[in-house]
Amino acid sequence: MDYKDYYKIMGLDRSASAEEIKKAYRKLARKYHPDVSKEANAEEKFKEVGEAYEVLKDPTKRAQYDQYGEYWKSQGQQEQAYNPHGSQQQYQHFDGGDMSGFQDFINSIFGQRYQQQHQSQHKSRASSYFDQGQDIHAKLTISLEDSFTGAEKTLQLQTPSVDQQGNQHHQTRAIKVKIPQGIADQQQIRLKGQGVKIHGGSPGDLYIEIHIAPHPYFHLQNKDIHLKCPILPWEAMLGGTIQIPTLGGTVNLKIPANTQAGKQMRLKGRGLPGSPAGDQFVLFDIVNPPTSNEAMHKLYEQMASLNEYNPRDKLGVHQHG
Repeated sequence: MDYKDYYKIMGLDRSASAEEIKKAYRKLARKYHPDVSKEANAEEKFKEVGEAYEVLKDPTKRAQYDQYGEYWKSQGQQEQAYNPHGSQQQYQHFDGGDMSGFQDFINSIFGQRYQQQHQSQHKSRASSYFDQGQDIHAKLTISLEDSFTGAEKTLQLQTPSVDQQGNQHHQTRAIKVKIPQGIADQQQIRLKGQGVKIHGGSPGDLYIEIHIAPHPYFHLQNKDIHLKCPILPWEAMLGGTIQIPTLGGTVNLKIPANTQAGKQMRLKGRGLPGSPAGDQFVLFDIVNPPTSNEAMHKLYEQMASLNEYNPRDKLGVHQHG
Protein backbone atom coordinates (compact mmCIF):
# COMPACT_ATOMS: atom_id res chain seq x y z
CA MET A 1 0.00 0.00 0.00
CA ASP A 2 1.38 3.43 -0.97
CA TYR A 3 2.18 5.86 1.82
CA LYS A 4 -0.42 8.62 2.16
CA ASP A 5 0.54 12.02 3.56
CA TYR A 6 -2.58 12.77 5.61
CA TYR A 7 -1.44 16.32 6.39
CA LYS A 8 -0.99 17.06 2.69
CA ILE A 9 -4.37 15.53 1.86
CA MET A 10 -6.04 17.90 4.34
CA GLY A 11 -3.85 20.90 3.50
CA LEU A 12 -2.46 21.14 7.03
CA ASP A 13 0.88 21.70 8.72
CA ARG A 14 2.13 18.92 10.99
CA SER A 15 1.69 21.28 13.94
CA ALA A 16 -2.04 21.75 13.26
CA SER A 17 -4.30 21.84 16.31
CA ALA A 18 -7.32 19.60 16.83
CA GLU A 19 -9.62 22.51 16.00
CA GLU A 20 -7.73 23.24 12.77
CA ILE A 21 -8.00 19.56 11.78
CA LYS A 22 -11.74 19.57 12.40
CA LYS A 23 -12.21 22.83 10.51
CA ALA A 24 -10.22 21.55 7.52
CA TYR A 25 -12.25 18.35 7.46
CA ARG A 26 -15.56 20.23 7.47
CA LYS A 27 -14.39 22.31 4.52
CA LEU A 28 -13.12 19.35 2.48
CA ALA A 29 -16.06 17.10 3.31
CA ARG A 30 -18.41 19.78 2.03
CA LYS A 31 -16.27 20.24 -1.08
CA TYR A 32 -16.08 16.56 -2.03
CA HIS A 33 -19.33 15.14 -0.70
CA PRO A 34 -20.69 12.97 -3.57
CA ASP A 35 -24.21 14.38 -3.26
CA VAL A 36 -23.19 17.98 -3.86
CA SER A 37 -19.72 18.01 -5.41
CA LYS A 38 -19.05 18.39 -9.10
CA GLU A 39 -15.33 17.76 -8.65
CA ALA A 40 -13.67 14.95 -10.63
CA ASN A 41 -13.26 11.81 -8.51
CA ALA A 42 -15.23 13.46 -5.72
CA GLU A 43 -16.22 10.19 -4.02
CA GLU A 44 -12.62 8.92 -4.02
CA LYS A 45 -11.34 12.18 -2.58
CA PHE A 46 -14.16 12.21 -0.02
CA LYS A 47 -13.07 8.77 1.19
CA GLU A 48 -9.42 9.82 1.26
CA VAL A 49 -10.22 12.89 3.36
CA GLY A 50 -12.31 10.72 5.71
CA GLU A 51 -9.42 8.30 6.13
CA ALA A 52 -7.00 11.13 6.92
CA TYR A 53 -9.40 12.67 9.43
CA GLU A 54 -9.95 9.35 11.24
CA VAL A 55 -6.20 9.21 11.97
CA LEU A 56 -5.41 12.86 12.68
CA LYS A 57 -8.38 13.45 15.01
CA ASP A 58 -7.27 10.56 17.24
CA PRO A 59 -4.29 11.59 19.45
CA THR A 60 -2.99 8.00 19.72
CA LYS A 61 -3.15 7.25 15.99
CA ARG A 62 -1.78 10.68 15.13
CA ALA A 63 1.20 10.21 17.48
CA GLN A 64 2.03 6.86 15.88
CA TYR A 65 1.63 8.32 12.39
CA ASP A 66 3.90 11.28 13.25
CA GLN A 67 6.55 9.02 14.76
CA TYR A 68 6.65 6.11 12.31
CA GLY A 69 5.40 7.62 9.05
CA GLU A 70 4.50 4.99 6.46
CA TYR A 71 5.15 2.21 9.02
CA TRP A 72 2.77 3.55 11.69
CA LYS A 73 0.24 0.73 11.23
CA SER A 74 2.85 -2.03 11.31
CA GLN A 75 4.43 -0.49 14.42
CA GLY A 76 1.09 -0.73 16.22
CA GLN A 77 0.73 -4.33 15.06
CA GLN A 78 4.21 -5.21 16.30
CA GLU A 79 3.60 -3.59 19.68
CA GLN A 80 0.40 -5.56 20.02
CA ALA A 81 2.25 -8.76 19.14
CA TYR A 82 4.66 -8.15 22.02
CA ASN A 83 1.90 -6.93 24.35
CA PRO A 84 -1.28 -8.90 23.56
CA HIS A 85 -3.16 -7.28 26.44
CA GLY A 86 -2.25 -3.74 25.40
CA SER A 87 -4.51 -1.02 24.07
CA GLN A 88 -6.64 -1.96 21.08
CA GLN A 89 -6.17 1.58 19.79
CA GLN A 90 -2.84 0.46 18.37
CA TYR A 91 -4.79 -0.78 15.35
CA GLN A 92 -6.72 1.37 12.96
CA HIS A 93 -10.26 0.05 12.71
CA PHE A 94 -13.77 1.41 12.26
CA ASP A 95 -16.55 0.04 14.42
CA GLY A 96 -20.23 0.89 14.81
CA GLY A 97 -19.45 3.80 17.11
CA ASP A 98 -17.12 5.31 14.55
CA MET A 99 -19.82 5.10 11.85
CA SER A 100 -22.42 6.74 14.05
CA GLY A 101 -20.14 9.65 14.84
CA PHE A 102 -19.12 9.94 11.21
CA GLN A 103 -22.78 10.15 10.06
CA ASP A 104 -23.65 12.70 12.75
CA PHE A 105 -20.72 14.81 11.66
CA ILE A 106 -21.80 14.74 8.01
CA ASN A 107 -25.36 15.65 9.00
CA SER A 108 -24.08 18.64 10.97
CA ILE A 109 -22.34 19.88 7.82
CA PHE A 110 -25.11 19.37 5.25
CA GLY A 111 -28.21 19.68 7.40
CA GLN A 112 -31.01 17.27 8.25
CA ARG A 113 -32.55 17.43 4.78
CA TYR A 114 -29.97 14.93 3.60
CA GLN A 115 -30.43 12.60 6.55
CA GLN A 116 -33.68 10.99 5.44
CA GLN A 117 -33.46 11.61 1.71
CA HIS A 118 -30.11 9.89 1.33
CA GLN A 119 -29.90 7.76 4.47
CA SER A 120 -30.00 4.45 2.62
CA GLN A 121 -27.58 5.65 -0.04
CA HIS A 122 -25.13 6.99 2.56
CA LYS A 123 -25.24 3.79 4.56
CA SER A 124 -24.52 1.65 1.54
CA ARG A 125 -21.71 3.89 0.38
CA ALA A 126 -20.12 4.25 3.81
CA SER A 127 -20.39 0.55 4.58
CA SER A 128 -18.74 -0.24 1.28
CA TYR A 129 -15.77 1.91 2.29
CA PHE A 130 -15.42 1.14 5.97
CA ASP A 131 -15.94 -2.61 5.53
CA GLN A 132 -12.84 -2.81 3.41
CA GLY A 133 -10.14 -4.96 4.98
CA GLN A 134 -7.08 -3.45 6.58
CA ASP A 135 -3.60 -4.17 5.25
CA ILE A 136 -0.95 -5.40 7.68
CA HIS A 137 2.75 -4.57 7.49
CA ALA A 138 5.35 -6.81 9.12
CA LYS A 139 9.11 -7.38 9.00
CA LEU A 140 10.98 -10.67 8.60
CA THR A 141 14.74 -11.15 9.00
CA ILE A 142 16.41 -13.85 6.91
CA SER A 143 20.00 -14.95 6.27
CA LEU A 144 21.97 -14.10 3.16
CA GLU A 145 21.96 -17.82 2.33
CA ASP A 146 18.13 -17.83 2.46
CA SER A 147 18.07 -15.10 -0.14
CA PHE A 148 20.55 -16.95 -2.35
CA THR A 149 18.83 -20.34 -2.31
CA GLY A 150 15.22 -19.35 -1.54
CA ALA A 151 13.49 -20.64 1.57
CA GLU A 152 10.20 -21.10 3.38
CA LYS A 153 9.73 -19.36 6.73
CA THR A 154 6.93 -19.33 9.29
CA LEU A 155 5.82 -15.91 10.51
CA GLN A 156 3.85 -15.63 13.77
CA LEU A 157 1.33 -12.78 13.68
CA GLN A 158 -1.20 -11.56 16.21
CA THR A 159 -3.83 -9.62 14.29
CA PRO A 160 -7.20 -8.01 15.07
CA SER A 161 -10.48 -8.96 13.45
CA VAL A 162 -13.83 -7.17 13.63
CA ASP A 163 -17.08 -9.14 13.55
CA GLN A 164 -20.53 -8.16 12.25
CA GLN A 165 -21.40 -6.47 15.56
CA GLY A 166 -18.26 -4.31 15.49
CA ASN A 167 -16.54 -6.26 18.27
CA GLN A 168 -12.79 -6.59 17.95
CA HIS A 169 -10.95 -9.85 18.63
CA HIS A 170 -7.34 -10.88 18.37
CA GLN A 171 -5.98 -14.07 16.94
CA THR A 172 -2.51 -15.56 16.58
CA ARG A 173 -1.73 -16.96 13.16
CA ALA A 174 1.21 -18.92 11.81
CA ILE A 175 1.74 -17.91 8.17
CA LYS A 176 4.11 -19.70 5.83
CA VAL A 177 6.12 -17.28 3.72
CA LYS A 178 7.92 -18.41 0.59
CA ILE A 179 11.18 -16.50 0.19
CA PRO A 180 12.05 -16.19 -3.53
CA GLN A 181 15.62 -16.61 -4.73
CA GLY A 182 17.53 -13.36 -4.99
CA ILE A 183 15.21 -11.21 -2.88
CA ALA A 184 16.94 -7.96 -1.95
CA ASP A 185 17.25 -6.29 1.43
CA GLN A 186 14.11 -4.25 2.35
CA GLN A 187 12.15 -5.69 -0.57
CA GLN A 188 8.48 -6.47 0.15
CA ILE A 189 6.48 -9.65 -0.30
CA ARG A 190 2.70 -9.27 -0.65
CA LEU A 191 0.37 -12.02 0.56
CA LYS A 192 -3.07 -11.21 -0.81
CA GLY A 193 -6.01 -11.68 1.55
CA GLN A 194 -3.85 -12.27 4.65
CA GLY A 195 -4.68 -8.93 6.26
CA VAL A 196 -7.52 -7.93 8.60
CA LYS A 197 -11.16 -8.65 7.80
CA ILE A 198 -13.71 -6.04 8.96
CA HIS A 199 -17.47 -6.64 9.31
CA GLY A 200 -17.29 -9.78 7.21
CA GLY A 201 -15.94 -7.93 4.17
CA SER A 202 -12.97 -8.86 2.05
CA PRO A 203 -9.71 -9.06 4.03
CA GLY A 204 -6.78 -6.76 3.39
CA ASP A 205 -3.31 -7.87 2.36
CA LEU A 206 -0.16 -8.70 4.30
CA TYR A 207 3.00 -6.84 3.29
CA ILE A 208 6.23 -8.37 4.60
CA GLU A 209 9.41 -6.30 4.44
CA ILE A 210 12.45 -8.57 4.17
CA HIS A 211 15.60 -7.70 6.09
CA ILE A 212 18.81 -9.63 5.40
CA ALA A 213 20.93 -10.20 8.49
CA PRO A 214 24.63 -9.22 8.46
CA HIS A 215 26.98 -12.03 7.36
CA PRO A 216 30.27 -12.95 9.11
CA TYR A 217 32.40 -12.23 6.02
CA PHE A 218 30.18 -11.42 3.03
CA HIS A 219 28.87 -7.88 2.53
CA LEU A 220 25.76 -7.37 0.39
CA GLN A 221 25.41 -4.34 -1.88
CA ASN A 222 22.28 -4.49 -4.01
CA LYS A 223 22.71 -7.92 -5.67
CA ASP A 224 26.50 -7.96 -5.50
CA ILE A 225 28.52 -9.82 -2.85
CA HIS A 226 31.74 -8.28 -1.52
CA LEU A 227 34.45 -10.32 0.23
CA LYS A 228 37.66 -9.05 1.83
CA CYS A 229 40.17 -11.85 1.33
CA PRO A 230 43.50 -12.03 3.22
CA ILE A 231 46.54 -13.35 1.29
CA LEU A 232 50.14 -13.99 2.33
CA PRO A 233 53.06 -11.88 1.06
CA TRP A 234 54.48 -14.66 -1.15
CA GLU A 235 51.01 -15.37 -2.59
CA ALA A 236 50.76 -11.73 -3.54
CA MET A 237 54.30 -11.68 -4.98
CA LEU A 238 54.36 -15.00 -6.81
CA GLY A 239 50.69 -15.34 -7.66
CA GLY A 240 48.94 -18.69 -7.66
CA THR A 241 45.59 -20.33 -7.20
CA ILE A 242 43.67 -20.03 -3.94
CA GLN A 243 40.22 -21.14 -2.79
CA ILE A 244 37.54 -18.51 -2.33
CA PRO A 245 34.18 -19.00 -0.54
CA THR A 246 31.00 -17.98 -2.41
CA LEU A 247 27.34 -18.38 -1.55
CA GLY A 248 27.23 -21.24 -4.06
CA GLY A 249 30.27 -23.05 -2.65
CA THR A 250 34.06 -22.86 -2.80
CA VAL A 251 35.72 -21.90 -6.11
CA ASN A 252 39.33 -21.67 -7.27
CA LEU A 253 40.65 -18.20 -8.07
CA LYS A 254 43.96 -17.51 -9.83
CA ILE A 255 45.83 -14.56 -8.36
CA PRO A 256 48.21 -12.78 -10.76
CA ALA A 257 51.82 -12.29 -9.73
CA ASN A 258 52.71 -9.06 -7.94
CA THR A 259 49.17 -8.55 -6.64
CA GLN A 260 48.96 -5.39 -4.54
CA ALA A 261 46.88 -4.82 -1.42
CA GLY A 262 43.51 -3.34 -2.38
CA LYS A 263 43.37 -5.07 -5.78
CA GLN A 264 39.85 -6.27 -6.62
CA MET A 265 38.78 -9.19 -8.79
CA ARG A 266 35.27 -10.02 -10.01
CA LEU A 267 33.56 -13.40 -10.07
CA LYS A 268 30.79 -12.88 -12.61
CA GLY A 269 27.34 -14.17 -11.68
CA ARG A 270 28.38 -15.26 -8.18
CA GLY A 271 26.14 -12.74 -6.40
CA LEU A 272 22.41 -13.03 -5.71
CA PRO A 273 20.32 -14.72 -8.43
CA GLY A 274 18.33 -12.51 -10.76
CA SER A 275 18.03 -11.27 -14.32
CA PRO A 276 20.84 -10.41 -14.44
CA ALA A 277 22.47 -12.10 -11.46
CA GLY A 278 24.79 -10.14 -9.19
CA ASP A 279 28.56 -10.58 -9.08
CA GLN A 280 31.02 -11.33 -6.31
CA PHE A 281 33.91 -8.93 -5.79
CA VAL A 282 37.05 -10.10 -3.99
CA LEU A 283 39.22 -7.42 -2.35
CA PHE A 284 42.73 -8.59 -1.43
CA ASP A 285 44.37 -7.73 1.86
CA ILE A 286 48.03 -8.72 2.35
CA VAL A 287 48.72 -10.01 5.85
CA ASN A 288 52.01 -10.99 7.45
CA PRO A 289 52.17 -14.37 9.19
CA PRO A 290 53.65 -14.60 12.69
CA THR A 291 57.40 -15.35 12.48
CA SER A 292 57.27 -18.07 15.09
CA ASN A 293 60.39 -19.93 13.93
CA GLU A 294 63.97 -18.90 13.33
CA ALA A 295 64.15 -20.17 9.75
CA MET A 296 61.27 -17.97 8.58
CA HIS A 297 62.77 -14.99 10.38
CA LYS A 298 66.06 -15.46 8.55
CA LEU A 299 64.25 -15.65 5.23
CA TYR A 300 62.69 -12.25 5.89
CA GLU A 301 66.14 -10.86 6.76
CA GLN A 302 67.50 -12.25 3.50
CA MET A 303 64.65 -10.67 1.55
CA ALA A 304 65.34 -7.34 3.24
CA SER A 305 69.02 -7.48 2.27
CA LEU A 306 68.20 -8.25 -1.36
CA ASN A 307 65.37 -5.73 -1.77
CA GLU A 308 66.09 -2.40 -3.50
CA TYR A 309 62.49 -1.20 -3.77
CA ASN A 310 61.40 1.71 -1.57
CA PRO A 311 57.58 1.84 -1.19
CA ARG A 312 57.85 5.28 0.46
CA ASP A 313 59.89 6.89 -2.30
CA LYS A 314 56.98 9.09 -3.41
CA LEU A 315 56.72 10.37 0.14
CA GLY A 316 60.28 11.73 -0.02
CA VAL A 317 61.48 9.21 2.54
CA HIS A 318 64.75 7.36 1.83
CA GLN A 319 65.20 3.66 2.48
CA HIS A 320 67.71 2.82 5.22
CA GLY A 321 70.34 0.27 4.28
